[in-house]
Parts: sequence; structure tokens; C-alpha cells
Amino acid sequence: MSESVASAKTASAWPAALSPWVDRIRADLQPTPGRLGSSLRIVLTTIITLILLQALRMPQASLGLFFIFLVGRDSPAVSLRSGIFASISLGAAAALSLSAVGLSENDPIVRLLSVTVVAFIVGILLVSTTVGVLAVAGGLIYSTLIGLWENHNVSQDFLVKRTLYIVATVLLAIAVSVAVEYLFGTKDPVKELMKQRRIRYQALETMFSLFAQGAPSEQTLPAVIAVSRLASGGQTNMQQLYNTIVDRNLDPGILPFGTRVRLTMLAQLMDVSAAFATQNPAVTDPELQQRCAHLAAICRAIKDDLRPSVEALKEHGVLDPTSLIGRVDTTLHDILSMPAKGPEVNRELIALASSKVPVFIPGKWKELKTVAFALRVSLCATFCYIFYHAVDWPGISTCVTTVMVTALTSSGALKQKLLFRLIGSLIGGLILGLGATVAFFPHMDTLNSLVVLIGAVALLSAWVAAGRHFSYVGVQMAFAFYIVAFEDFSAPTELAPARDRFIGILLALIVMAYVFDLLWPVRTVTEMRTALAGILRGQANYLRLTTPPLPREIAELRHKADQLRDQIGKTAAGIRTTAEFIDYEFGVDREQHRRTGQMIVQSGLTSVGFFWNQFVVLHKEADLDFITHPQLAAMRRTIADGMDAMASSVVQGTAFPKIDATTAIDPALFSDPRYGEYARNSVDRFNELQTVISDLQTAA
Repeated sequence: MSESVASAKTASAWPAALSPWVDRIRADLQPTPGRLGSSLRIVLTTIITLILLQALRMPQASLGLFFIFLVGRDSPAVSLRSGIFASISLGAAAALSLSAVGLSENDPIVRLLSVTVVAFIVGILLVSTTVGVLAVAGGLIYSTLIGLWENHNVSQDFLVKRTLYIVATVLLAIAVSVAVEYLFGTKDPVKELMKQRRIRYQALETMFSLFAQGAPSEQTLPAVIAVSRLASGGQTNMQQLYNTIVDRNLDPGILPFGTRVRLTMLAQLMDVSAAFATQNPAVTDPELQQRCAHLAAICRAIKDDLRPSVEALKEHGVLDPTSLIGRVDTTLHDILSMPAKGPEVNRELIALASSKVPVFIPGKWKELKTVAFALRVSLCATFCYIFYHAVDWPGISTCVTTVMVTALTSSGALKQKLLFRLIGSLIGGLILGLGATVAFFPHMDTLNSLVVLIGAVALLSAWVAAGRHFSYVGVQMAFAFYIVAFEDFSAPTELAPARDRFIGILLALIVMAYVFDLLWPVRTVTEMRTALAGILRGQANYLRLTTPPLPREIAELRHKADQLRDQIGKTAAGIRTTAEFIDYEFGVDREQHRRTGQMIVQSGLTSVGFFWNQFVVLHKEADLDFITHPQLAAMRRTIADGMDAMASSVVQGTAFPKIDATTAIDPALFSDPRYGEYARNSVDRFNELQTVISDLQTAA
């Protein structure tokens, strides 16, 4: 009897455990702003590229069609920029492969060593550049090209021509992607971005207003669904619009200072608000209703481009920052803490032109953790290359390319990407690819039928790829289907190649799981702590940069400051994305890691708010005296020391001594008509940051 009860409990536990994932998948597939348009552009690009490749008899169509997903999902300017870097990477990979086999007379040892070196370089580039396609494109193409030279049954002239044809195939796909984006992409990204911001604040205002009125759950449900749907879209679409403005150096209009960071904060606000609404479909507590009315009023003011003060958020007291409504409060506080625009607007404070952003993150490539990550990637690729040669099974050579495109820096991120690649490969390769090989290809004798089939698969993959949580599944669905469906210019007639490629993918997943998670693991929370410490140290460097003695040229100071600003903003956005990977960690402490991860996200946003309050003041040429004033400079030095102490404590998980920044300032300076507001604001925001970091350490 007891055994039957236990088995019944176990059986009922499975649906309960799977329910959150089913809800997340359902939410991830819902329509979001811009999703249909981007998916249809990918379909159009795929169809045009397919027709051209078939007409020109270009080999390796699978690579060309896959690259559409790498460079064709952003705005026109971003697609052009990523396309250019992908082309550079393609040329370098082709030149390196031809050089390696030409100078060594196709020595197998040299091929092996070249794979080891290239995998190491790919690992370095993945971490140390701001253009991810630079690494992925180079690694993917090189592993494909070097594999051609393992075939000794054809002439070298044929292999050289094949190499050039493959490069031309990918370049053609890139060119079509960029052309389609320029023809049908967003024409007015500034207006569209403002619209997206207002849509989100309007949804929040409506939901919190209904909560404030004590509306029953039947009335609040549509508003809760609207907020949840917008939250599930994340920040990707808004950041793409921002990237368009940056890459095209457009006039940002009425967008606020620090737009990139504000978009991350808004996405976080949507997340915590949706979580609060899901747990509280109806609000009956009068005090909580009053709080919701206040939140609705603040969202309405932000939507209408008014500026409520930070103090306005504190009118009803300070809530527990660990509660959901407290996290809503904290995130709104971070948004309101960002500096407001004055009468004289500096466009660069709104959106920094991409020409001023370095491709390589300064100093990142020589960090020990970057080198360690690159060594892990190289170890996995080398083992896979040796293994499939040792067992004489060339069909599983996809294991090397899998390593090149799957590597990430943390255990949770790696597990997520490995799992998603496996799921995408199952759906795209086994179900769609083999299904088409068995059921459709034998009956297809025209290009029209092929276009319809490929267009349908591209639409499905693009729609999934436009989601927030499972986007990588869509990308891998397309890749797995293409390598199965495009064996040559004719329809595939054998199942063995598809089987071999899938086994190659499984082999790479097993090797990477062992190396990254067991042999040499880096946990997600550890990665997030390191990133947060990097933000704090970056801010400390900035504060010291604006402390006498200054560089001879103020332009040099501004250039270094802009680099730090871009790096800090991207790192903050990356921390928020990384927090989602914690769900893929194993162990009994995962729930604690999840709570710690959320606090790290909040700490990062608070620290970025502090940075922008400094940056806006010290960036103005008319306010150079704020930099040279001795007491303000001493205050910044004191705060910089505190930032370094907090960074060390975040990495080590220990407490830190709080610093009183007022000791470096004459109290009379706080009432100075010119410097008083800046001094008070700096001290207040620094104290808030110390409190947030201290709470993080206590909770951890």
C-alpha cells in the first residue's frame, strides 16, 4: 500500500515539476512587438538565398542559410556591421586553412595543431570582443574548410576551388541578409523605441491601477497577461533598436540619458512586475492597494516623459527589498535615480556612436579567466578532432563545429546552450530533416516545392529564435535541418549521413559537459559575481580617471571614459541575461543561487545608476571645475577605494568595511550653490550602493 502511494506521489510530481517549463515555453512563443516582421524578413532572405545558391550551383548551402540567422536578425546597420566582421573572419579562416595545408603539404599533425590554435583564438575572441559573430564565423568556417583537406581522393585544385566556393556561398547569404534588412527593416528606430517604452509603461500603469482599485482577478487577468507577454519578450528587441540608432549615428531625439542602461532597467521592471502580478492576481490589502496606486502614478509620469523624483517613491515608506513588490520599488528607484536631461543636450550621452566603441574590450584578452576559458574550448575541439580520426569516422566531424559554436563561459550558460543544441538538433535534424528526407524529398521534383518546404522550416525556426528564453533552440533547429537537407545539389537519399552528424553533435555535447562542468567548472553565480566586480572596478577606474593629475588632452580622458561607459552598460545587460542560466544549474543550492542572482542583478543596476550620475556631470566641458575641485576629487578617490573594496568582497563572498565619503568634504560644501547638489547626490547614491552590496553579501 505504501509503495503504491509513493509511486502515485512520484507520478503526480512530474506534471508539477514540468508545469513551469510548459508555461515558459508557451509564453516564449507568444507574439511580441517586432517578432513577426523579423521572422518574415528571415524567411524572405532564406528564399532569395536558396534560389540564388541553387541557380549558381554553390556548395555547402547549409552554411550559407545558417549564417542568415547569425547576421540577419538585427537592424540594417547592425546587420551590415556584423556582416562586415563575418566577412573579415571568413577571409581570415580561408587564408589560414590554405596556408596551413599549403606550407605543410597537408601534414595531418599541422592540421591538428591548427585546429587547436584556432579553437584557442575563438575562445579568446568570444570573451574579449564586442562582436560575437567574429569568433563564431571564424571557428565554424575554419573547422569546415580544414575538414575538406582530409579527403585524399580528389585533387588539390578541386579542394582550393571548393574552399573559395564555400566562402562565396556564405558571403552571398550575408549580402542578401543585409540587402533585405535595408529594404524592409525599421525606418525610424528612434520613434519605434519610444513607442516600445511607452507600451511597457502603459501596461504597467494599467495593471497597477486595477490592483489599486481592488479589481477581481477576472478583470486584472488581461492586464497581467499583457505585462507577462511584454516581460517574456525581454530587452532584445529594444536593444536592437538602440543598436540601430548607435550604428547609424541617428539623432536620438527625446530619448533619455543612458538609454542602453535604462532599457535593461525597464526589462527588469517588467520581469519583477510580472512575477508580482502572477503571485497576486487580485490585491485586497488596503496598504498594498495604496502602494500599487503610487506605482501606477509613477509609471504614468515616466510614460508621459515627466520626471517624478526619487523621493516620490519613498512617500509610502521603504519595503523589504527581497519581496516582489519591494523589488518593483527598488527597480523603479534605480530608474528614477538616473540623471535627467538638461536644456543643453549632448547626443553622445544618450547613444554613443559605434565608431567610438572598440571592437576589442581593453585588457580583456590577457585576463587569466579569458585564457582559461580559451584553453577549455581548445581542449574540447582538439579531443573531438583526435577522436573522430582515431575511430576513422569522418561522418561525426560535426563534433568540432559544435564546440566552436556552443562554448560559453559559465556552467549554467553552457548547460543551457548544450541542452538547447540537443533539443534543436532533435527537432531540426531528426524530426524535420529526416522527416523531410523520408516523406517529402522523394516526391519533390521542382524548385517551387523546395522553396515552400525550406520557407516553412525557416519561419518556424525564426519564430522560435526570436524568443527570449529558447531562442538558441530556433537557431539550432535551422542549422541541424540544413546540414541534413542540403547534402548536395540533389535531395538526400540516405539516412546514414544524418545519423553520423547527429552522433557528432552528441559527442561534442558529452565532451564539453565533462570539461566545462566537471573537470573545469565555473558556476553561473560565480560568473555573475565576477561581472559585478568588473562593473565596480570599472567605476573606480573612471573616478580615478577624473581625478587630477588629468591627461594633457581632455579628449583622451573622454575617449577612455566612453570606453568604460560602453563596457559597464553591456556588462550590466549581460548580468541580467546570465541570471536566467541559473535554472540550468544542478544541486540542492540552486534556489539560493537564484535568489543571489537576482540580488546581483539589482546590485548591478544600482551601481550603473550611480555611475551615470557621475558620468553626466563630469562629461560636460563646461563643468571641468567639478573635476579639478580638490575636495570633490578627494571625495571621488575615497569612493573609488570603496568601490574596489566592494568589488573584492563580491568576488570573495566576504563582508567589507563601509566608507564614509563625507569625511573627504568640508560640510559647508553641501550647501554650495554650484557644487552642493553634486556632492550630496554622490554621497547619497554611494551609500545606497554600499547598502545594496552589503545586503547581497548578508543574503549570500
